[in-house]
Amino acid sequence: MSHYAPPVLLGLFIWWFSTGLILFLDGLPRRTFRWSMTGATALLAVALYGLIGSAGDTSVTGAYTAFTSAVVIWGWLEISFYMGYVTGPRTHHCRHGCAGWAHFGHAIQASLYHEIAVLILAGAVYGLTRGCPNQFGTWTFITLWWMHQSARLNVFLGVKNLNAEFLPEHLSHIGSFFRSAPMNMLFPFSVTLSTIAAVLLGQQALARPADAFHTAGYMLVTTMMVLAILEHWFLVLPLPAAKAWNRLWEWSLGSRGTGRKMPRHQQSPLPTQATIGGHP
Repeated sequence: MSHYAPPVLLGLFIWWFSTGLILFLDGLPRRTFRWSMTGATALLAVALYGLIGSAGDTSVTGAYTAFTSAVVIWGWLEISFYMGYVTGPRTHHCRHGCAGWAHFGHAIQASLYHEIAVLILAGAVYGLTRGCPNQFGTWTFITLWWMHQSARLNVFLGVKNLNAEFLPEHLSHIGSFFRSAPMNMLFPFSVTLSTIAAVLLGQQALARPADAFHTAGYMLVTTMMVLAILEHWFLVLPLPAAKAWNRLWEWSLGSRGTGRKMPRHQQSPLPTQATIGGHP
């Protein structure tokens, strides 16, 4: 069991820290955003280089590097969205009563450029690692992308805990695409398919215990998938534990002004790096 714990702990730490860092930077005054975006873009370049360098590396370090690089690449996508640099052409609220396919189309417009950026970077990740023995960067990015799409569709269709209080003011119009409901018909399918994927990934991690690279890589991806599934459940369950959950990132919320914080009894579970892109 000793060789399973390190990748799980690393995955947990990167998930926790990257989520907190994004929330912290997003809570700073807007005048700081250009510096945050510059730093994030520099890290994006480093992550792409790390992905290239690790693509042929079948050591445990190679698996860790590929995973971390993919998370950093995804982090750039989220920072660029939440800071308002790569969003979409629609920047205003939907009118009252807007519904159906028109409403769905407006939701797509609100994050269209972001979704195009996701496709571009997905193509880059695939192209940089295609045919190479280390595919864990690609699998990590696919996992984050899948859960991002699942979360955003579920929030659009209706969930109990919307997390709208954590939207920055310049993205307040995104909240008009959130729907409050106990659950929606897509949610059971999202969780079931994701759970099946997590089980299959976990089986791969356990299949060759003597292969440290194989075990570490699949444990990292499995950890991220399990965390994303857990966060999906937090979208619909009336959990008093949300307060305890949010305490994991209290250090990151200190950058937010009092006008942007909700009373604890009103807070939903925080969106995290595994589903932080769950915006319509």
